[in-house]
Amino acid sequence: MFSHVSPKSEFSARQNLRWLFILRNLMIASESVLIVLSTYGLNIHLPQKQLWLVVLMIAGLNFYTSLRLQAEDPVNELEIFIQLILDVVAITALLYLTGGASNPIIWVFLLPVIITAIMLPQAYAWYMVIITTSMYTVLMAFNIPLPAIEPHSPNPHLLHSGMNYEMLQQAHALSDKHYFNLHIFGMWFGFVFSAGLVAFFVVELAIALRNQERNLAEARENALRDERVVALGTLAASAAHDMGTPLGTIAIVAHELEQEYPIHRFPDLHEKTLIMKQQIDRCKSALSVMSASAGELRAESGRAILFIEYIDEVIKQWRTHKASAKLNFIIDPDVDTDARIIAERTLTHSIINILNNAAEASPAEKGIEFHANWNLQQAVIKVRDFGSGLPAEVLEFTGQHPVISKKRGLGVGLFLTYSTIQRLGGKINLYNLDSGGACVEITIPLLNTEQNDDSTGIGQAPFIAGG
Repeated sequence: MFSHVSPKSEFSARQNLRWLFILRNLMIASESVLIVLSTYGLNIHLPQKQLWLVVLMIAGLNFYTSLRLQAEDPVNELEIFIQLILDVVAITALLYLTGGASNPIIWVFLLPVIITAIMLPQAYAWYMVIITTSMYTVLMAFNIPLPAIEPHSPNPHLLHSGMNYEMLQQAHALSDKHYFNLHIFGMWFGFVFSAGLVAFFVVELAIALRNQERNLAEARENALRDERVVALGTLAASAAHDMGTPLGTIAIVAHELEQEYPIHRFPDLHEKTLIMKQQIDRCKSALSVMSASAGELRAESGRAILFIEYIDEVIKQWRTHKASAKLNFIIDPDVDTDARIIAERTLTHSIINILNNAAEASPAEKGIEFHANWNLQQAVIKVRDFGSGLPAEVLEFTGQHPVISKKRGLGVGLFLTYSTIQRLGGKINLYNLDSGGACVEITIPLLNTEQNDDSTGIGQAPFIAGG
């Protein structure tokens, strides 16, 4: 019967069931208040035992729903619709005991229709319209009248007792007025409650739509950035392939020069030859990374090591490039030494790229600062320079596309760094400091997933200025 309805995700269905649980709690509370108010406030004689039995059955259904939300079994749309049908049956029973279609709160049948239309596909909404309309029609013919407020004619037994007929007419008019006032109040209450409920759902739906639009916009930006990264990766792989042969030839020539000019006869030339071989090896290593497969898994492109050891390796590798640069290295004393990370090569190159940019922007006498703080879940790295700050175009378009600044060499390298950090589930934030210079803050998820109650908050330690 419902096979043509396309199911939503299990997470969405579970969220809808949780909302239904909350709304049913509100219905139980409002029904209890109305029963007490009608019985003891308005002195209306209602079948209290039957009414409370129906309320108890609704509470039992909601108790089952609470247990269902705690279970791990998937929730589907048909299950939610069945629960809504049970709610309609309970509402019908309550209205049957309190006047049926003449009850001023008969509008309550609209609530299951609204909830179904919001939570479930269109087919379910039309089924709910048919069910509620049928129940409304049945209540027009079958119900227990409201004895205390229904309009009634003068009692004929009282006429024979000699009571003034005009007094009876006045009593009848007062009874009709009392019934009319209660009916008007019920209609007013129904309008207020329905308007509030509809407004609440419309606001929630608008928020959900805005969040969905925001997620779609982020997805489009990520797709555009990924296209640029793929294009750059393709060009890099092509360049690496084209440069492989010349570098191999230069490496052979350098090896022959090393053999022809031994160190005991030509010490200066031999030393320069060794430096040339080292630089060639660096280029070949970089090209091997560039030509690696773009779909390489993190576990294949790195190894799991302690984060503190990984930081040491990154700094040592950077030192081989910038041996003369001044670095103030700061690690928070309360870090978790058991934290681990997959030492991926692209992440290492990204951090080194940021360190190189900071060293180029900062005066040599001041150097740069490297601050690290982490727990078992994530790490925060801050790299600060003492230069003139990041250009406005870099701050505005960070991570969206390569930006070539006229003042600093920040372009493709920073774009790829941003893409790499985000691909690994991290975040990167660039900002200028009031005291001068710029700061790059990187948040990286670590390999550990266990919670550590003794760990301190990430990034809460003071940033120490270096000399």
